[in-house]
Amino acid sequence: MNKIKAIIFDLDGTIANTLPLCIEAFRQSVEPLTNKPISDHEIIATFGPSEEGTIMALAPDHYEQGLASYLSHYEDLHDMCLEPFEGIIDLLTLLKNKGIRIAMVTGKGKLSTEISLRKFGIKHFFEMIETGHQYGPRKPDGIQAVIDYLKPLDKTEMIYVGDVPSDITASHSVGIPIVAAAWASTTNPDKLLELKPDFLFHTIQDFTTWLQHNI
Repeated sequence: MNKIKAIIFDLDGTIANTLPLCIEAFRQSVEPLTNKPISDHEIIATFGPSEEGTIMALAPDHYEQGLASYLSHYEDLHDMCLEPFEGIIDLLTLLKNKGIRIAMVTGKGKLSTEISLRKFGIKHFFEMIETGHQYGPRKPDGIQAVIDYLKPLDKTEMIYVGDVPSDITASHSVGIPIVAAAWASTTNPDKLLELKPDFLFHTIQDFTTWLQHNI
């Protein structure tokens, strides 16, 4: 394997444990509009598009109000996730000091991504950030945009780091090595392994140790 010169990170479940925050913000924004309870499963089933797509799926008759409410709740509830996973900021600092180029490709919408990066104080680490789209998943397009931006670096000198099966399939589709991040409690490592990621790490410490030998 070539030495790694660029790393593209996912956000939810990779940088921080934001999934419970997302679910609760959707619940608090959608239930008052639809006057019916909504389960975690129903919310998660809409994931892939950005939050705009989720609101469109769950409360299509109240889209603008639902989206505004979601973003308000997402920010107000962010104390549920005060900081990134332990070790992430140290890792980003190490990469920056080593001259490794760092980008982000997330399925989150632009506004919620901005909220989390501001709350965590980490936006300055990322030289390019690609966010999601309301009409469907766009991880492959987002990753490809970063690959194009990072040229003349070769794809074999980059990795994508993500925590869900779709991150693996997206990376495979554009031909970039994929590191499966299995350190979040919301992750199913067996499902990740089924899709044959290039690497899988259960802890940020193990991932950091491996990186130190490959950058």
